[in-house]
Amino acid sequence: MGEDVQSLFEAPPLPEQERMVEAILFASAAPLSLATLNTRLPHGCDAAEAIAHLKKRYVGRGVQLVRVNDAYAFRTAPDLGFLMTKEQIEHRKLSRAAIETLAIIAYHQPVTRAEIEEIRGVSVSRGTIDLLIELDWVKIGRRKMTPGRPVTFTVTQTFLDHFGLETPRDLPGVKELRESGMLDNRPPPGKGEDEGEADADTDDFFD
Repeated sequence: MGEDVQSLFEAPPLPEQERMVEAILFASAAPLSLATLNTRLPHGCDAAEAIAHLKKRYVGRGVQLVRVNDAYAFRTAPDLGFLMTKEQIEHRKLSRAAIETLAIIAYHQPVTRAEIEEIRGVSVSRGTIDLLIELDWVKIGRRKMTPGRPVTFTVTQTFLDHFGLETPRDLPGVKELRESGMLDNRPPPGKGEDEGEADADTDDFFD
């Protein structure tokens, strides 16, 4: 009887913990943090250890266990991405104004609307930021401890996941952006165009 009671409080063997984590992540539509995984696992389980072993098992497979910020998810192996092109449901093109606003938020977060406008040199329409929030690429951050307590903006976990980044620190530098063609010799923001012209632009910067 005593052994039966004790077994109720013992964690399942590590291989079983791996299977549980694998099942949870496979069924989840979004990346899950270790804290979330631990709340779903039986008492005594260690999600971090299970994740570490699970990642090794998926090395070289068609899908990989990847880290997205502070969460984990299964994703198609990068070299097999071309096979998924027929599964893409929707392509979204961003205006030049939205692209520049998103880039500023990504590289300067947390950043306020006033700071974005100062960097761009033109005003930022409400619709531009609303679009980025609707795409779940940008979210509202903490209010800044300055007069007026303005809200700040940061990129989301969805943004990092979409571009295969673990953290915002993995964003490419200016050199890499130029080599990839994502930066060119176009005039700086605010030089020879206003916000209306920028919003009408449909440069496909990220697709």
